[in-house]
Formats: sequence, C-alpha cells, structure tokens
Amino acid sequence: MTDRDPREEFLAGERPDDVALFLADSFVDDDRLAEFGERVEGGVLIVVDGERGRNAFRAATGTEAMQFAGSAMDVDGLVESDLTGGTCPDEPDGGDHEVRFVFAFSEEQNEDVGGIYAEGDVIHAYARCACGTAYSDRWTVTR
Repeated sequence: MTDRDPREEFLAGERPDDVALFLADSFVDDDRLAEFGERVEGGVLIVVDGERGRNAFRAATGTEAMQFAGSAMDVDGLVESDLTGGTCPDEPDGGDHEVRFVFAFSEEQNEDVGGIYAEGDVIHAYARCACGTAYSDRWTVTR
C-alpha cells in the first residue's frame, strides 16, 4: 500500500481497473459528491472501480461513459494532466470554454500494439466543454 491518494495512483498507472471522473462545480452542484472523491479547485475528482465509475458518470451526466468517449475520441484537445480541466480545440472562437466534466481510464503498456502503448501505460482522457465540444487527449504515464 502506498501513501499516495487515489488520483496519484491512477495517474501513475497503478489503477488500471479504475476510472477517474472530474465534475466541475459549474456543471453539477451536489456537495455529496465530495464524499466519494477529492474536492479540487473548480469541482470534484472521483477515482473508483470501472463499473461504479461508469455508473456514476451516467448518473451525473446522463450519458454512457464509453459512448461519450467514442464521440470525443476523434477530436484532439488538451486535458490537463491532473484531470481537472483542459483546453478546448474550439477555444480560439471565443465564448465559454470551461471544462464541464472529464472521464478517464488507463491502459497498461502493450508493446504488441506499438506507438505510445509500447512506451508505457497510457492515460485516455475525454472532456466536455461548456460550448458543447467533446474532445480527447492521451499520454504515456511517466514514472
């Protein structure tokens, strides 16, 4: 067991069966969420096992997690490495581009697949912007 919190373990690739959810205060105003996760600037970040996490995501957003990920995967954006925000690819057009929520999971290193998957564990992160754009980002875990 480590002294790190669940988010640190997740971001280190040590929780491949879990998912992470960031829900902005501007998107969901429910103080009870902090009981299940970590209060962070601008919202709550929750790291839970995959099934519970997908159910929590559906309850909070009204969308199936993997359906959302599928809709976001073809649009490249930037999700902050701490999972609490991002940069919408439509941001140059002006308007409100605050992240409403983030859904993330990790995938263990897989040299057979190649690319970044051969380099180490990979974090997949999907975000919904206030403007409605869904976008994705992924990166290799650095240890």
